[in-house]
Amino acid sequence: MNRIRDVVERALATGYLTVEAEDQLRQLLTTRYDLEDFNAFMTLQEAAMTGRVKQESRERCGIK
Repeated sequence: MNRIRDVVERALATGYLTVEAEDQLRQLLTTRYDLEDFNAFMTLQEAAMTGRVKQESRERCGIK
């Protein structure tokens, strides 16, 4: 199974977070994870808030 940081790394590299990746993150966040994964997730949150990473789910429903 992927780690949170693997999903985050892909999103940061592409600048895009797919709905599938969001679902995967939701599932991974319900399991035990380490500090590195937590920090990666926080980095993704910041990237999404500042517009460095776009979210497919928000584009689908028209949220900017």
